[in-house]
Amino acid sequence: MQDLVGPALGTLALVAAGGYLLGSIPFGVILTRAAGAGDVRQIGSGNIGATNVLRTGRKDLALATLLLDAGKGAAALLIARYLFNSDVAGAIAGGAAFLGHLFPVWLGFKGGKGVATFFGLLLAAAWPLGLLAAATWLVVAALFRISSLSALVASAASPVYALLPIAALALPTPMPITILAAFTAVLIWIRHADNIGRLLKGTEPRIGAKKA
Repeated sequence: MQDLVGPALGTLALVAAGGYLLGSIPFGVILTRAAGAGDVRQIGSGNIGATNVLRTGRKDLALATLLLDAGKGAAALLIARYLFNSDVAGAIAGGAAFLGHLFPVWLGFKGGKGVATFFGLLLAAAWPLGLLAAATWLVVAALFRISSLSALVASAASPVYALLPIAALALPTPMPITILAAFTAVLIWIRHADNIGRLLKGTEPRIGAKKA
């Protein structure tokens, strides 16, 4: 019951602020600029995530962006949960980091779509839940070869997985993480509005397909 209440509101506000600032670090922009690969916002879709960084032709930068974007969400959640011994604090910090990635103050609130940060959060919050979501992404990607569809299905399934006994094993109180999974899933769907439109039209590009 204590964990459901969590720390004081003032403390949670500081946790949220710290999580947001950590999550808003635009690693895709920083890495591409530092490596002389240009501004990733001027390339491809203009997104700051690993998928668009890959369009620079630098697989090493794309991998680093993927790991760092996932890691910043995981770090925010784990640090807050450790400091306050509270899943509520961890979920708030993680959710704030996710918002920071999507809407970074440093880039005029124009950030990424959050898929890497989403997986980092789930793996840190409850690793069985993260593995189930990742497995769902892989299965959908193998069947349909569409990255956005895989992300949409995996994110939508994650709150359901959070209620399963296998996911609950990682946490004594899974409810804050279930709420976090649902919160991030809704935002992922919102950020993928254009992708959803192309999916409905049958024009969404497939993994590995070359642009005309």
